Amino acid sequence: MTATNETQFLSDLATNETAVITKIKGYGAFRKRIREMGFVRGTTVKVIKKAPLQDPIEYELMGYRMSLRTSEAQLIEIMNVDDFNAENNHMYNDISCTEDVKQLKKNTGKTIQVALVGNPNCGKTSIFNQITGKHERVGNYSGVTVGAKTAHFNVQDYTIELTDLPGTYSISEYSPEELFVRKHLSEELPDVVINVVDASNLERNLFLTTQLIDMNIRVIIALNMYDELQEKGDKFDYQLFSCMIGIPVVPTVAAKAKGIGTLFDKVIDVFEETETMRHIHIFYGEELNASIQRIKVAVKKHHEINDSLHSQLVAIKLLGDDKQFIQHIQSFANSGEIIDIAHEESQRLEKTFNTKTETLITDAKYAFIRGALKETYTPASAQQEPKGYKADTILTNKWLGIPLFLLFMWAMFQLTFSLGSYPMEWIENGVAALRLLTQQNMPEGMLRDLLVDGIIGGVGGVIVFLPNILILFFCISLMEDTGYMARAAFIMDKIMHAIGLHGKSFIPMLMGFGCNVPAVMATRTLDGKKDRLLTILIIPLMSCSARLPVYVLFISAFFVHYQSLILLSLYLSGILLAALMAIMFKKLFFKKADVPFVMELPPYRIPTLRSIGSHTWNKSVQYLTKMGTIILVASVLLWALGYFSPPTPLRGACQSTESLPKGEVEVALSPPEGGRGASYLYRLGHFIEPAIAPLGFDWRMGISLVTGMFAKEIVVSSMGVLYRSGDEIETSSHNLQAKLQQQRHETGARKGEKVFTPLLAYSFMLFILLYFPCVATLAAIRHEVGLRWAIFSAVYTTALAWVVAYIVYNGGAIFL
Repeated sequence: MTATNETQFLSDLATNETAVITKIKGYGAFRKRIREMGFVRGTTVKVIKKAPLQDPIEYELMGYRMSLRTSEAQLIEIMNVDDFNAENNHMYNDISCTEDVKQLKKNTGKTIQVALVGNPNCGKTSIFNQITGKHERVGNYSGVTVGAKTAHFNVQDYTIELTDLPGTYSISEYSPEELFVRKHLSEELPDVVINVVDASNLERNLFLTTQLIDMNIRVIIALNMYDELQEKGDKFDYQLFSCMIGIPVVPTVAAKAKGIGTLFDKVIDVFEETETMRHIHIFYGEELNASIQRIKVAVKKHHEINDSLHSQLVAIKLLGDDKQFIQHIQSFANSGEIIDIAHEESQRLEKTFNTKTETLITDAKYAFIRGALKETYTPASAQQEPKGYKADTILTNKWLGIPLFLLFMWAMFQLTFSLGSYPMEWIENGVAALRLLTQQNMPEGMLRDLLVDGIIGGVGGVIVFLPNILILFFCISLMEDTGYMARAAFIMDKIMHAIGLHGKSFIPMLMGFGCNVPAVMATRTLDGKKDRLLTILIIPLMSCSARLPVYVLFISAFFVHYQSLILLSLYLSGILLAALMAIMFKKLFFKKADVPFVMELPPYRIPTLRSIGSHTWNKSVQYLTKMGTIILVASVLLWALGYFSPPTPLRGACQSTESLPKGEVEVALSPPEGGRGASYLYRLGHFIEPAIAPLGFDWRMGISLVTGMFAKEIVVSSMGVLYRSGDEIETSSHNLQAKLQQQRHETGARKGEKVFTPLLAYSFMLFILLYFPCVATLAAIRHEVGLRWAIFSAVYTTALAWVVAYIVYNGGAIFL
């Protein structure tokens, strides 16, 4: 970058160019977030590359990488590194080690409440898993933990109540996670807070530490991923650093369980007050400190506020114009004087420095961090490109990024079919043997029919797809743990932005390929309410693993030579329709400005077998649990509806199935002894058949769709019951495939024609892809955004499914 007298912006830099930030323009959420991410005066930034679609742009600063859109980069002023150094000889503030006289009350109980706090992707949940033995989701991208998890375990003579809080860069008002963490720390008052800090990104991670210092709570720093710092050749005197900031520091490597025991021994020392600790105040400058002190004096006069919140925190949050915090303070009686003083001081400071007070506070915090690191941290003399980012040369390449992403998706689906076919056949043989054993050793009657037709036929017809689902989850877990999931968001941001979504919305959408429920919950990591709601509305269009058994069944039966391509087309159809619906919803419901694209790109890491294995195991347990609950109940109910008949005959005075056409007798699912007329199931199927007849669906397909509203896997078990012949029950996937291929219309104008053709099969799979989210997903949507949007989601997805299936089936019939 060459020197120039003209103002330059971050967007002006070319690839591999470096500059120093001098000023942040803009207002509101963007300015607040960008500064908390480290974009402050004096920070050196390097351009790594542009996304394959030329937007966003990847930058490196403070030892980590993140991405910004060009429009945001145009709001950041920069300067040549040499020019900046010449103009700024001194830029670090001193550290004030003033002791705070306020003493923390010692808890004399035997239970210690501990909270894990840290930036996304710093290893909090890995520490939680190591010490508790739980297997919570650990992913190498921002925002895996979307709610608090709590576990209990014993250390020495104490019971530790450990809470893993959501990952957050700050405890301001920017996102629901930040508010949740701040509320937990302020109201739950944990005895000790473990601040997990990524040792390879000290400067950025320690910003949150400075906010914890302002809260005057007992903190221990877990210096996680310490091995990465050592491998780079950096030197960090963490013991001196601990002395300077008054907080114990314990190096850890959570992935290898190193330092975890020492960390919780230190927790007990801090709790028992055998560990020497002192509370320091960050030096914010003479003017700002004077304003803070004036507000603190007013706070200490208000006993209710002073008893619940530290006066230093109150002063800083009020000066920083934290609206949520201001509203909280206003909820206290007689708090008007404090608010007025803070407003006066804020105006005075902004007039003096000609900049926002929150900017002064953020700059001072980073000056504090740099001052401490200047004395304790020495980077390796030969600075090389971090090895954790070398794969980006290929994976986010301008020409290769998108093709490689599509290739990975195709490979995932190809593995799902090819590798999953072997264990699938073993399970099929086991289910068939169990069915035969039951038939041979039980007398005829309703109980045997229930076991063979209802339970084994229903549950057994779905459980055979367990290997396919596990392979899918294994591949998704691999993308998450390596860090590739964040790159997918980086690659797709320009497309996502065009449809009105943030690039980070692509992460919950990809998670939706596994299960829509955690994907809906993962939208909590999105910063804007508009982005959250819009993403939630289109997540049900992402093809979850519950739909996979249906796809495997029909693709194996009707698309033998194009299995992976047909499966890929279904997933891409879901993404395409989600994009179209997002554009429509944006124009109808959301017309506000977009949230800026600020997202960390974590280094690639080799996932541990334990992490991927535990994730896959947990999903298998969840799937098997669903087999024994929802699908079991639905299968038994379906069998009962087909086994029993109402006393009222189906037609006129007909009192038995004898007057029904022969073909309809076979499908009426009456009891073997007959005499009761058509079953409840037959009646229900013919009641809804007019609504689906334009799609080419028969009544049995309609029944399968109704039962699939509870869980999509039930569609397969329903077909196993409905498309049987006589006493046969299709527990084998291959037998059911053959039955579907041979099924013919037995009555009406299409009598004798095959029910299923490749066109109808594809249309049916599209309907399964799009219609009615399962009950669990609707419950998650209701929990996140309310009942009104849950109902809307159920209605619009079903209407969309009908329209798409109609167009594909009838349009395809014209051309084919």
